[in-house]
Amino acid sequence: MKRNMGSIDRTVRLVLSVVLLVLYLTETVTGTLGFIAILIALLLAATSFIGFCPLYLPFKFNTFRKR
Repeated sequence: MKRNMGSIDRTVRLVLSVVLLVLYLTETVTGTLGFIAILIALLLAATSFIGFCPLYLPFKFNTFRKR
């Protein structure tokens, strides 16, 4: 897998993941919506750490810049 996410994209995803996790842990989001929030948070965190987003492939979208 080639990286297709830049540092800003990865940071935004990680911050959003933490926000969703905090919303769940403070019980602001509960039930089914809470479960979906946790799944999205895990997905965002995973793609952030890997640096690859499979949804970018069909659209040929790339935020990664080679130095």
